[in-house]
Parts: sequence; C-alpha cells; structure tokens
Amino acid sequence: MDVTVIFGPLLNILTSLHLMGLILLAIPIGMFFGAVPGLGGKLGIVLLIPFVFGMDAMSGAVFLLAMHAVVHTGGSIPSILFGVPGTGPDAVTIVDGYPMAQRGEAGRALGASLGASGIGGVIGALFLALMLPVLRPVVLAFSPAEFFLLALFGITFIAMLSGRSLIKGIAVGFLGLSFSLIGLDPHTGSQRFTFDMLFLWDGVSVVAAVLGMFAIPEMLALGVKGGAIAEIRGKAARYDIRQVIDGILDVFRNPWLTLRTSVIGAVIGAIPGLGGDAASWLCYGHAVQTCKNNETFGKGDVRGVIAPETANNSKEGGSLLPTLFFGVPGSTGMAILIGAFVMLGIQPGPQMALNGMDLVWSLIWALALANFLSIFVFLLFVPAMSMLVFVRGALLIPFVLVLAFLGAYLSGGAWENMLLLVVLGTLGYFLKKFGWPRPPFVIGLVLGHIAEDSVHKALAIWGPSFLLRPLSLVLIALIVLTIATYVFRQRPKAQKKDVSHEG
Repeated sequence: MDVTVIFGPLLNILTSLHLMGLILLAIPIGMFFGAVPGLGGKLGIVLLIPFVFGMDAMSGAVFLLAMHAVVHTGGSIPSILFGVPGTGPDAVTIVDGYPMAQRGEAGRALGASLGASGIGGVIGALFLALMLPVLRPVVLAFSPAEFFLLALFGITFIAMLSGRSLIKGIAVGFLGLSFSLIGLDPHTGSQRFTFDMLFLWDGVSVVAAVLGMFAIPEMLALGVKGGAIAEIRGKAARYDIRQVIDGILDVFRNPWLTLRTSVIGAVIGAIPGLGGDAASWLCYGHAVQTCKNNETFGKGDVRGVIAPETANNSKEGGSLLPTLFFGVPGSTGMAILIGAFVMLGIQPGPQMALNGMDLVWSLIWALALANFLSIFVFLLFVPAMSMLVFVRGALLIPFVLVLAFLGAYLSGGAWENMLLLVVLGTLGYFLKKFGWPRPPFVIGLVLGHIAEDSVHKALAIWGPSFLLRPLSLVLIALIVLTIATYVFRQRPKAQKKDVSHEG
C-alpha cells in the first residue's frame, strides 16, 4: 500500500489547527460523559450531533470519534474513587480499583487506568490499521446476498446480547426494522406508512430515533429518581501526582498483560454485538487465569485495573472495522455513530474500501491521537472530573432535553421530527422501565435499509437461490449458531429454577 495513503492523513491532521483543535476539544468532553455515571458515550454522540451539523464530513467524524474514544478513560474516575461505574464496561474496574482507593492507593489505580487506556486505545487503532490489507479483499468479495444476511446476523447477534430475553431482543430489533420501512419505496417510489406527511418521505430520522431511545428515557428516569446522579456515601479517596505516575509505570511493568488484553479487546470489538462489557470481563478473567499470584485479584491488585481498561479502549479500534466496511455496527455506540456519519454525508459500507480510504486512515489516526493526548488532558482535569458524580439531575435534565430537541430538529430541518422524538422517547422510556433492550431498535432501523436494498438486488440477480451461495450458507449457519448458543446457555438457568421450585 502507498505510504502517502497511510501517512498523508496523519500529516493532514497534525498540520491542521482546526482538526487538532477539534480533537483537543473532544477529549475533555468525552471524559465528562464518561465521568458522569449514567451518561456514557452513546448519549455523548447523540447530544453532540447538533454541534457537528453543517461541519464537513472529515471534521465532524474526527470530532465524534475522538470524543467517543476516551469515554471509558473518564469512566474509570468514579469507578476507582467512589465505587460507582461511570459507564457499564467500567464496572469491572471497581473490582480492584476501589479497594486500592480504600487503602490509600487511589492515585496509583488512576495512573494504571490512565496508562492502560492510552496504550489500549493506540493498540486498538494499530489493530484496525493492520487488518485493512486483509479486510479489503474480503469486503469486495461480498455481494448483495451476503449483505442481506449480514444485516440479519447483526440484528440477531446484538439483540441476543442486549438483554436476558432473546425474544424481547429480537422483537425490539424487528420493531426497528419495521420503522426502517417508513418512507418512499427505493424501487417503486411509492409511499409506505407516511400518512401523506412529507417529512417521512425520507424515512424515520436515525438521529431523532437515537435521541428518543436513549436521551429522553435516561432524563425521564433521572427526573423520576430525583437527587444527584449517583448516591455517594463517604468522601472521595485522596491521591497525589506521584502515585499517578507510579500507576502509569505499573502498565509498563506488566507489558505482556497490557499487550494481550489490548489485542483481545480489539478482536472482541471487531465481532458485532459483543460490546464493551464482554471485552472488559473477558480480559479481566484472562488476567486472573494467566497471572501469577492471582489470589490478590479482587482485593486491590493493579493488574485487575490494567486488564479491563486496556480492553475498554482497544475495542473501539476493533469495532470500527465492521462499522465502516460492512455498515454493521460493532457496538451500540457505533450504531449511533453510523447515524451521525450518515448525517455528515458518510455512507459506511463496502464502497469505503474503494473510494473512502483517505477518511478511514484519518479516523484511525484520530483514534490513536485522541487516546495518546488523553493521558495529558486526564492529568489536568481529573480533580474536577471526580466531582461530576455530585451533579444534580435537576441541573442536567433541562440542558440535555434542549440539546435533544435541537438535534431532532436539525437532523432533517423539520419541526415534525420533534414530535417523532416525543413519541419514540415515550416508547424508549417504557422499554427501559419494563426491562426491554433498546439498542436493537436502533440497530434494526440502521440495518433495515441495508437488508431491504440488498434482498431486492439479490432476488433480481439470483432469485431465491441466493440463499444457497457458499458465503450465504456460512452466514445462515452463523445466525443459527448464535441463536442455538443462546438457547444452550439458558438451559442451565431454567434447570436451576426448576430445582429451586421443587426444593
């Protein structure tokens, strides 16, 4: 591959005050969304959409990805200092990080988390870069038949891993699929479920759907709960900068653990649907199994902080692979990022391998730079970030709601999108309240267009026999295997319940 194709985008970013300024601005914003329990990267992307509206595609994509890349770096702060996870995957960091803080080693735990996050993120970006030569011919070998089945595979996989009930997950996924059918038929031009409303001709706005499914329900739940975002007991653990530096050095004292968990995290990220929770827990389990003197894990072992934190950040590089080249989100955060990319005029899919490599390399370098620079920003902002868990919901709710309605309006320039936001926000709140997974709805909405377009093309070219193509059979087997694996996992739980009832 031409060296200018690889390093040209890096030089472009480093010599552009605009792009470097956006990355440096995105890092503290991402840490803010990570450090406030309950917000997280998904809500961060959603609320920043109004601010990237009107930006050129490169600037907007670099800004959003840099912000999303460092969310878990910020999420480790409340996990270690208060025992309250900033984001879901950061819950693993509590297991050893909080006991370290309780015995006066908060700074060391924060330093280890910081060093591990920075190195993990850079290795994740390198993993993405190294996979490109292998992936490009694979992507170009895919036909509409495979893309249809890949879309179904994405919905099934993510639905299965989004909740305890496969039926609920798939039901919400197919509800999203049905919403993707709203608009003009791409092949006949006839209206479908638009009720003669012009704003629905282009289909349901992905941005309005994401805001409705995530921002509105979270704020309604926070309003119902009242009080501060996190119920903290006691005071924050004290720490000093010398401890932080010692913690960073701990990462280099365990080089093979850092490297292994970074690579494992990136690989898990590349599998659509597994997400950050799986990466963190699997890498923590790997550390316990492979490290000597593992009896100290769970009691404040610094290796128990390093393993999940490298995985949290390296998985972002891995999850960009299926997101950019197949249009199948590598995680729920990437599903929302796809919506933002589409709004910016970037269409993820196989065409990226042909004419979008300049953007792909720019995103790889932005990911690596954001994780590297986050180390220095973290040291500057960590004392202020640690206080964010005390923010009262009453102060946060109006701010988030204004941004949500603004984002919904700007996404299509139609005031009706704000009504759609209210409808989907209500639906999202009840899904959250009754324990139904929400991410599959967004995945279904995003992948629905790909599935519909691909199945029409596949039927036109091969007829129903497209399902018998070799690669199609492999994907069908993967879909069946995914469902069978879930059913097999549920059997022991059902047997335990029967035994307890008999007892």
